[in-house]
Amino acid sequence: MHYPQSEMVGAYGEQLLEWLNNYVFPTEARYKDKDYAKEMSEFFINQLLRNGTTTALVFGTVHPESVDSLFEVAQHLRMRIIAGKVMMDRNAPDYLLDTAESSYQETKALIDKWHGKDRLLYAITPRFAPTSTPEQLTLAGRLKEEYPDVYVHTHLCENKNEISWVRDLYPDRSSYLDVYHHYGLTGSKSVFAHSIHLDDCDWDCLYKTDSTVAFCPTSNLYLGSGLFKLQKAWEHKVKVGIGTDIGAGTTFNILQTMNEAYKVMQMQEYKLSAFEAFYHATLGGAKSLSLDHAIGNFDVGKEADFVVIDPCTTPLQQLRFDNSKNLADELFVLMTLGDDRSIYRTYVDGRLVYTRS
Repeated sequence: MHYPQSEMVGAYGEQLLEWLNNYVFPTEARYKDKDYAKEMSEFFINQLLRNGTTTALVFGTVHPESVDSLFEVAQHLRMRIIAGKVMMDRNAPDYLLDTAESSYQETKALIDKWHGKDRLLYAITPRFAPTSTPEQLTLAGRLKEEYPDVYVHTHLCENKNEISWVRDLYPDRSSYLDVYHHYGLTGSKSVFAHSIHLDDCDWDCLYKTDSTVAFCPTSNLYLGSGLFKLQKAWEHKVKVGIGTDIGAGTTFNILQTMNEAYKVMQMQEYKLSAFEAFYHATLGGAKSLSLDHAIGNFDVGKEADFVVIDPCTTPLQQLRFDNSKNLADELFVLMTLGDDRSIYRTYVDGRLVYTRS
């Protein structure tokens, strides 16, 4: 998800590339102001907690101030956030561009400052291939070599016009994913958002490199990007996490996101069960971030990040709950009718950080 897009959720009428130019880039320019970034970081974190999210992988902006602010707020709560400064040295407004060298130096400084501090983790974050030159991606790969324990977070095969653009910009590469792979940016802690329009060679590469994809159903529907093929991820044994993708996504709430995931899969004749959906949102999500040793279920010795859920916050929910036949049915009703009102309490690292008023 993109915390610097919280204030533009629900922007009207565009698909990916036009949406970036008309809405995203002007909004992200405001995050050069550290005070503004701090204010929005607090809003963003509060929204996560009231929606029951205890760990998130987050895009900042091109400004180091955006990452400092987010990490400062998360650190105060002992919350695990994985985040990074966007690297972007072409094909964006001048006021949002860095350079290959400045992005390398600023990212290096942020890794040294934040990665592994308390529960904070860093992600090398080229926005997507069209906004990075080969020189910038080369230096991003160098950072991954120098800091093999950090994450990589970027976008992949979200929109067909985007894919065509990548083909024009990187004609020597066999696919969009091959651009990242060529520069050493695939791997066990590499997360590729969307990954809608992949061929079997791409899926095989993701599997062989132990890379992860983020399934962002509300965003994919909202921007008209396409339908994610969850069945392909299972077929090729590729790790999957559920993403809200704020602000193309239209909700912070994972229950609502699972509801839309169910509909995306229905359109492909795949019946997404409640058990599978909740797996992707909990232990599966932890595995997708290489954090299943620490979070994702209630095994003894794991960190105490969890939520208390009220499944009957509306008369309709109560009616459906009373008429549910088993646990699978109860959970399915929760994921189709639930929202932020269903989150009764949120605990981070064993501490109560949110309670529903």
